Amino acid sequence: MSSSKPKPTAAKRLGNARLAKLPAAVARPGYDRKKVTAGIVHLGLGAFCRSHLGVYTDDVLALGATDWGIVGVNFRSPEIIEALKPQDGLYTLLSREDGVDKLRVIGAFLDVMSAGDQFDEVLALMVKPEIRVVTITVTEKGYCYDPATGRLNEAHPMVTADLADPTRPRSLPGLIAEALRLRRKAGVPPFTVLSCDNLPQNGKVTRAVVARFAELSDPDLGEWIADHVAFPSSMVDRITPATNDTDRAIVTAGLGMTDAWPVVAEPFHQWVIEDNFPNGRPAWDQVGAILTANVHPFETMKLRCLNGAHSTLAYLSVLAGIETVADAMADPLLPKVIRHLWDDDLIPTVPPVPGTDVVAYTGDLEARFRNPGIRHLTLQISSDGSQKLGPRLLVPATTRIAEGKAPRVVPLTVAAWMAFLRGSDGNGRSWTVADPMAARLTAIAGEHGDDPVALADALFAISEIFPAAISGNAPFRKATTQHLRSLLTRGVPATLTAFLFR
Repeated sequence: MSSSKPKPTAAKRLGNARLAKLPAAVARPGYDRKKVTAGIVHLGLGAFCRSHLGVYTDDVLALGATDWGIVGVNFRSPEIIEALKPQDGLYTLLSREDGVDKLRVIGAFLDVMSAGDQFDEVLALMVKPEIRVVTITVTEKGYCYDPATGRLNEAHPMVTADLADPTRPRSLPGLIAEALRLRRKAGVPPFTVLSCDNLPQNGKVTRAVVARFAELSDPDLGEWIADHVAFPSSMVDRITPATNDTDRAIVTAGLGMTDAWPVVAEPFHQWVIEDNFPNGRPAWDQVGAILTANVHPFETMKLRCLNGAHSTLAYLSVLAGIETVADAMADPLLPKVIRHLWDDDLIPTVPPVPGTDVVAYTGDLEARFRNPGIRHLTLQISSDGSQKLGPRLLVPATTRIAEGKAPRVVPLTVAAWMAFLRGSDGNGRSWTVADPMAARLTAIAGEHGDDPVALADALFAISEIFPAAISGNAPFRKATTQHLRSLLTRGVPATLTAFLFR
């Protein structure tokens, strides 16, 4: 049974005191952690950041750097704090391919903190001069932004609550703005803010939401942030599924001790970073990261080709009862759909990527998706569709429409998402729709779930999700509604067969 929560701790627990007792086959920090000080605060302490930021930074520390340790800060769930705190921030990376498991203990996270329970301590840490970079992985919804515009959602409940008392923020924009205000007041140079989330031009989005929040509370502060704080963009490419109990058992057996929350990831990893760090940065470029003046082509390729394909696989697979991406790629029809998605709808919209053949990249993606050792749950990928559909699929679809081309697969994906919102296949299978707009979306699906035309019309009317170029395009709406009708009445296999062989 899968679970993202750690199990109760055991007597023999991973930690500094037990590093020397690890089996020889387990890689571990190649440096003295006691000599490392923190230079990075990371916001959003999930598996994703620990599979890339933690690994690259661990490699930098192994080169001899001593001032770039990470302190991880979580906003809500206490479980990750409870898992990693007793382990001195240590955790295991389980990398899996072709039936071979490799274990590596990562030491880059020196401490973990809770923004809720330790607010004053977190803020005080972010104001310290030695903290020169703040990194972020809070998923799209954590930015409190409007995906259609990339601007701060000023009506967001967390934003309105923070603006009522900007000195005690609970939102991401509010926390960063307050930390920067205090640094400015103390005469401390601003830290660089580096987003690692799957957002197009994530640096620009982060700048927009933080500067606007600050402007609403203090116009002078907002102007100062916009003019003086660096918000480089970045692109992270590493498939990191949720950890389950089987993974924990493998790690425990391999370590000879318990790790309450290891991370599972594919061997492949890529990190492309805009090189704009006025106050210094770790030498990530010396350990494999790509530092560049322009991240946009890389992030566009990854966001559309990898994440867009993931979304398409996720909604069709959940409807079909397929549990993982690898299982979906073993289906006789779904890989063909994804190939058409890449070739017809997405690759033509990707700008030239330095040193990269985009078609070959998608071929590699197909092989990565087929890795049976990575149990990436389709239901996990299906979350937050209201935030993800736009940048992953609707934006390239808009480009194709503007070019006079009808998107072929994106209407099918949108139809699958609409059917997914019903939370049931009508034959006994059900699931939870995890989305910041879930209440609104599931209410619409509950009201119109048996009428594909009414359901599509009601959802297309949501301007926060669908731009006018999509919702007002008659061929796109017609294709989506036809696919939706087929999914509701005939099911996934028949719909895909008709789609592929009509």
